[in-house]
Amino acid sequence: MNTPSQTSIPRIVINWLFIGIVLIFVQVNIGGITRLTDSGLSITEWEIIEGTLPPLSADAWDDAFEKYKTHAKKQYESIHGGSVMTMSEFKIIYFWEWFHRFWARSIGFIFLFPFLYFLKKGYLPSWLIKRLGIVVLFAAMAATFGIIMVYSGFNDDTRTWVSAYKLLGHLSIACLTFGYLYWTWLKAKYSNYTLSHQPTPLRPILNVIIIILLIQIGFGALMAGMRAGLIHPYISVFVKGDLFWEFLWSSSGSISENLVDYEKSVSVKAWVQLLHRFTAYLLSGLIIYYFIKVRRLKGYSHSYPHISFGSQLMLALLLIQVVLGIMTIVNCLGSIPLVYGVLHQAGALILLVSVLFSTFHLNRIHN
Repeated sequence: MNTPSQTSIPRIVINWLFIGIVLIFVQVNIGGITRLTDSGLSITEWEIIEGTLPPLSADAWDDAFEKYKTHAKKQYESIHGGSVMTMSEFKIIYFWEWFHRFWARSIGFIFLFPFLYFLKKGYLPSWLIKRLGIVVLFAAMAATFGIIMVYSGFNDDTRTWVSAYKLLGHLSIACLTFGYLYWTWLKAKYSNYTLSHQPTPLRPILNVIIIILLIQIGFGALMAGMRAGLIHPYISVFVKGDLFWEFLWSSSGSISENLVDYEKSVSVKAWVQLLHRFTAYLLSGLIIYYFIKVRRLKGYSHSYPHISFGSQLMLALLLIQVVLGIMTIVNCLGSIPLVYGVLHQAGALILLVSVLFSTFHLNRIHN
């Protein structure tokens, strides 16, 4: 049996950490909505204090709209119909970008004041304070990358959206923040147990699954940032006379030129979609293999029910993700479907949680 190794964490702190996980989960998915509604460039300035409130007068709205037309000219003319776009339509995309930033600010306040209170009360052991410091560092990096990402879409007549590569960085850091805070919550919730570092036959499989899943989320960011799903909205890779294969080699110019100017390059988008599909197949195979291994190691599932539950949860979430992925790609007709796209992203985060849950409880096993 595991033996107590750390002082128990008060339940109020554990609940506070869990609220933080939920808030970050919501924040990441508000970001997905912001991206898929083409709202990310609607606010052209980053004002920490004044930006807390949206425009409050007709003149302020007119000024914000004119700045959008000027600094995001390519997007305004390409997507929103140029002068046809109404103020009401602009307010909708403005709302999602403002709400994304407002939610991020709110998370900061929700974390800060309880943290100071718990610190004063002595509820936070040193190891938890250190981990929360890393969470804050990750969050600051995500915010900084978010600013860099947004500004990558301004004042560039060749770019319709923000840089897909900077979106990759922003989403990746956000996922790391989410995963790290979830792991911290697990350590706090089960603080009376010591994690085992002894080898088990299942641990290497889970380590590979985590790496592949994070890579897959990264390819998902590129899929969204490049709108790669639009070029081939079919379940099968090979349809219409192997058209997809032709896409892979269709762009002229050097590889570096196509990677930089990916909006015009069909081949780059085709490769991103192909890699996203291939990684999905690989991830599916690994999770199914892990599930089978757990089923065969009956001693694990009987003695440690969390291991059995974790494997079942991973498999169930995988199946849901496959369905959501298919529904997203086949509905990429002119635009990425908002509901399926956001649910697919949310499902990836929940799948990450299930893998971390399994890994954590597997690490509690002593041979």
